[in-house]
Amino acid sequence: MSLRHAMLGLLADRPASGYDLMRTFETSLANVWPATQSQVYGELAKLTKDGLLEAASEGPRGRKEYAITDSGLDELRRWMVEDEPRRVRSDALLRVFFLDRLTPVEAVAYLHGEAERAARQHQGLKELEQKVEWDDDPLSVNGRLTLEYGLRFTAMREEWARWAAEEYRRARGRAAREGAPDGAPSTGGTIGPAAPGTPVRQRAR
Repeated sequence: MSLRHAMLGLLADRPASGYDLMRTFETSLANVWPATQSQVYGELAKLTKDGLLEAASEGPRGRKEYAITDSGLDELRRWMVEDEPRRVRSDALLRVFFLDRLTPVEAVAYLHGEAERAARQHQGLKELEQKVEWDDDPLSVNGRLTLEYGLRFTAMREEWARWAAEEYRRARGRAAREGAPDGAPSTGGTIGPAAPGTPVRQRAR
């Protein structure tokens, strides 16, 4: 997905100004594809230059409303049905690949922190769900489907992170016990349950 296609989709029903688009991003798309004011206005200029949008009207203080062109609709439909590879990038999971660069306590604390972040995001979506007046117009129906995905995804992330923290703690504990000679305890080998979200600064020596 790109900002370009998000804006074409928002303008497919009716013309809107850059200000209107920003409001829509803040109230409906912020949890899917956030955008800054400079990004929105910059993309409007590019889409207009490429012939995918046109200035439909101009009001006081230079306020412009943009409308999608036939070429813009064609591009939106092409993107919707094109079977292109989905590239998913995750900073959180990339860090998991390098947990061995942390002490066991730091690694478990990181995973607990991911669980807490997911829980906060889930709660934020629940609050948003209660605030929105849902109806049967297309944007509301599609927004509700998207919000439900966010609720399920954040719940899954929290469950996974708490499972991963316990799994990592057990694995490192087993490795420490197996590596200690004659059953002697290994320094830093026992990983106690870290408090969720608690920063850990001391490294094992």
